[in-house]
Amino acid sequence: MITRSYPQVQAIASDISTTAPRDWKVQLAGAIRDPRELCQQLGLDDAWLEGAEAGHALFKVRVPHAYLSRIERGNPADPLLRQVLPISSETDSVAGFVSDPLEEAEHQPLPGLIHKYANRVLLITSGACAINCRYCFRRHYPYADNTPSRQALDNILHYLRERPHINEVILSGGDPLASSDKRLGQMAEQLSALESIKRLRIHTRLPVVIPDRIDSQLLGWLAPLPIHKVVVLHINHAQEIDDNVVAACQRLREAGVILLNQSVLLRGVNDSVAALAQLSERLMDAQVLPYYLHVLDPVAGAAHFDISDREAIKLVEELRQHLAGFLMPRLVREIPGEVSKTPLY
Repeated sequence: MITRSYPQVQAIASDISTTAPRDWKVQLAGAIRDPRELCQQLGLDDAWLEGAEAGHALFKVRVPHAYLSRIERGNPADPLLRQVLPISSETDSVAGFVSDPLEEAEHQPLPGLIHKYANRVLLITSGACAINCRYCFRRHYPYADNTPSRQALDNILHYLRERPHINEVILSGGDPLASSDKRLGQMAEQLSALESIKRLRIHTRLPVVIPDRIDSQLLGWLAPLPIHKVVVLHINHAQEIDDNVVAACQRLREAGVILLNQSVLLRGVNDSVAALAQLSERLMDAQVLPYYLHVLDPVAGAAHFDISDREAIKLVEELRQHLAGFLMPRLVREIPGEVSKTPLY
């Protein structure tokens, strides 16, 4: 196991008590859900509260204490805080920024099933998240109508049996790991029993924001699956990767999981060569391979995070001077109606 500490994370973590219980469900239930509490916990000036409450009214605050412990107290420019603190700009109406930027509603043959690409489908496993990221492209998604019931899952399994060219299922959400292990285990067993399914991919932020989610119950159903298992983490900044996250990644690897990471390029968070290089290096410490660097999906409420394609390409061009090729994430944009993600560089 790699135990090297990321010094900035350790210094920040020491500022805030980390007495959270080990049970991930208790930690999830105890997440901060009030903008005033978030500002108070982090010692932010009251001037931030009005904007935080305005943004919260549109998209609720949710921050687990395990993630809070990595945020620098009293620093409103902290790159982790910027991802979770609502601000007044979220209430602005900006041309081109819409509620369904990827037009997913046009590609849902069944409730909870998104089929945009030929050989793979995405299953909305849970509408819940452990953390509400302010740039989330599904912040307006109608989860109440698209989280599969048992009958809906049976219909999805039938859909897959009728289309043997589909060989990969992606569990997404929300966050799929917000579901119970009993439900996830049953779902994974049913999917892996289909002859055509070769890979199960899980897109999740939970091992990052609550590393204790990777416990024996989760590994108990994940490790024995007879198909390839891929977990795609979502980490935007090196400061998010403390030693607990590294340990959670090790547990996943020991269960036979391939670990990848995808990031979103966000103004004020990771829009510098130094931040992106540090992220790739810290991912390598955790033995996670950088996979995608997405430009922002134009979702309503997140325009203040946007970076132009030209700026993004310039950053990646400079980043190549600092990283080995295998540490370079692929810069992409997702364009509705295209047969795959569109490389920008």
